[in-house]
Amino acid sequence: MSVDVVIVMGSKADVDFSSRIANALERFGVSYVMRIASAHKTPEKVLEILREYPDAVFITVAGRSNALSGFADANTPNPVIACPPYSSSFAGMDILSSLRMPSGVAPLVVLDPENAALAAVKILALRDERLKKKVVDYQNEKKREVEEADREISV
Repeated sequence: MSVDVVIVMGSKADVDFSSRIANALERFGVSYVMRIASAHKTPEKVLEILREYPDAVFITVAGRSNALSGFADANTPNPVIACPPYSSSFAGMDILSSLRMPSGVAPLVVLDPENAALAAVKILALRDERLKKKVVDYQNEKKREVEEADREISV
C-alpha cells in the first residue's frame, strides 16, 4: 500500500499533537500513517521506517532535543517537515534544536500542525493535479474567510 505522508513521533506523548496533523491531511484526502520511533532510543527503527515508505513525505514530531527531524532528513532523500510541539520548558527555546542543523541536513520547520500538513500536501501537489486543485480551493476558502470577517466589522 502506498502512503503519501508518514507522521513519525518521538514518543506516545506526541499522539494528541500529531492527531491535528492527521485531521488536516484527512481533509485533503491524503493517505498517512502514524509511527513512533526515537532517534535517541531506537535509531534503527527510525531507519526501518524511512526505508518502509520510499515515496512518502515525512512529518516528524518530537520535542525537547529534536534529533528525530535531523536524523530522518539525513537518512532519506524525501522531504522531511519538522513539527515540534510547543513546550513552555526552557521558555520555548527547545525549538532551537529543530532550527539549527548541520550542513547537508535540511528539514523544513513548520510549528503549526495544520500548516505542517498543508506543507506536505503542497509538496505532494507538485505531482498531483487533484491535490493542487484542493490546495487552491483551500486558499480561496481562507481568502473568503478574511473578506467575510472584513465585511462583518466594516458595517
